[in-house]
Amino acid sequence: MGKLGIALDLGTSGFRGQAIDLDDSNKIISTAITTRHPMPGANVIDHLHFALEVGLETAHETVMHAVNRVIDNLRIDKNDVVRLAVCGNPIQLSLFREIEIRDLAYAGKRKLELLGVVPPKRDALVVKASDITGLNLPSNIDILIPPAVRHEIGADALAMMIQSHALEKEEIAIVTDYGTNNEMSLIVEGQVYTGSTAAGPALEGQQIEDGLLALPGAISDVVYQGLGVDTGFQCFILDQDMYPQMGDRVDPDSGKVLDKGELEAVGITGTGVVALISQGLNCGLISLPKINISNGEIKLANGVKFTNHDVEEAGKAIGAVRAGHVTLCQAAGIEMSQIETAYMSGASGTYVDALKAQQIGMVPAGVKQIFQVGNTSLAMSRDMIASENALWDMQKMATELRQTHIMFADSKVFAKVYILELAYWTEGMPWKAYQQFLKKYGFSPMQEVGDIPQVIKTVARDIPDLGIMGLKIIPDIGERKEMLFDGCIGCGDCVEECPEDALFQKDDDTIVIDLALCDGVACMRCERACPEKVFNLIKLLTSEAKSNQ
Repeated sequence: MGKLGIALDLGTSGFRGQAIDLDDSNKIISTAITTRHPMPGANVIDHLHFALEVGLETAHETVMHAVNRVIDNLRIDKNDVVRLAVCGNPIQLSLFREIEIRDLAYAGKRKLELLGVVPPKRDALVVKASDITGLNLPSNIDILIPPAVRHEIGADALAMMIQSHALEKEEIAIVTDYGTNNEMSLIVEGQVYTGSTAAGPALEGQQIEDGLLALPGAISDVVYQGLGVDTGFQCFILDQDMYPQMGDRVDPDSGKVLDKGELEAVGITGTGVVALISQGLNCGLISLPKINISNGEIKLANGVKFTNHDVEEAGKAIGAVRAGHVTLCQAAGIEMSQIETAYMSGASGTYVDALKAQQIGMVPAGVKQIFQVGNTSLAMSRDMIASENALWDMQKMATELRQTHIMFADSKVFAKVYILELAYWTEGMPWKAYQQFLKKYGFSPMQEVGDIPQVIKTVARDIPDLGIMGLKIIPDIGERKEMLFDGCIGCGDCVEECPEDALFQKDDDTIVIDLALCDGVACMRCERACPEKVFNLIKLLTSEAKSNQ
């Protein structure tokens, strides 16, 4: 085989990679994806917190362990690789490069000065593989790293705007990467207003009891069908090529199969969650904040279930998206009803039924068009592999972009609207009361969905071309670390308390942790559960890694 390139997307919920044949019209050879992020935690803030607690070197090693696993699963000869391009948010790219991250964690120039932090430049650059510690590729190949606009707008946000072509049109548009971090950009007369909200991973199927990322076997859509006693949820399930196929149609109360489908489900992904909530609200099976079934569970295909807790987790994420959209509109001095076009990116933004997403508030109600544009970060990496000029075009945009970044964590608008969203989704606040509070705060009321917008899917799946060798899924991406704590009595309370089943105990009482399953230092339930107070999560997370390959 001739010269090869590797495109990487370091996403907040997982890593994705593709091998590209540079000598054959940049054809895609293979694709590899992880089922979750390798670092502990549920969102980018958790990842940053983990890195600050355990140190930059340990966090970098965790990232590189996963990057190397992705490269290995591309099934190519590494000696043929001449170029690698990577895309992601500023935190992921900083951990990849092993550069200062504290400027991303702390706000305010004075705070950074007190800590002695000198923010690094995050301009576009080309380095050698030898400059990236732990990267298992020939040392002399080029590594293309895209820029950020200050530290608030990363390469992933730039990719979202470039790949959607939203900046090329004269319209008021909003671009949203639906996922754990929910980056969004509002474009008004050439001015870009940006923000991101760590909504959590529910929109990608994580922190949902039977949830998983968009993978083969995942329920990606549901439709409530039938008449009388024969009504049920028709499930659509992703096949091995990541296309939705017919699954079972199931009675949501009993779980009885009404019609047998072609594929079996192993879980439900974020787009299925969105569809289920939309359909459940429409047919009355869900009345916020509860499911109107005696045991509080909706039964889906092959034993997959959806619970009251899942409704709450999804509602928090959906509410964060809508609160973010309102906040950007307030910053731009426009009303939500003035937005003409919405662009949806990422796996969730691709597979979701856009109209169902709009019905529950994830897309502004009055838009005339909705574009679903796929995984824009991986697409941007592919463009950089095809031509280094794409990297410098990104730098030019980063330099010239007229932008205003709104820190949602400091925004009073976001705080007020998100509190209303929490009340609506988790406490059952009536919609009329929600609208009254908006008026009280001086905000415009939420528009009801009226005319059906035109939906344009520019891709059939988030990664349109999986390559001639196809897709390889890496389910066990997390490093495993272990430690025998002095004074441990072997009670197993730490293992029992872990909400993600990230721990197990060996016969000699050694505790083993899977970093990718762990909720991170924001949880610490394992440490608090120890009756002898000898369990130390940080020591366990920084202990010597054990092979899981």
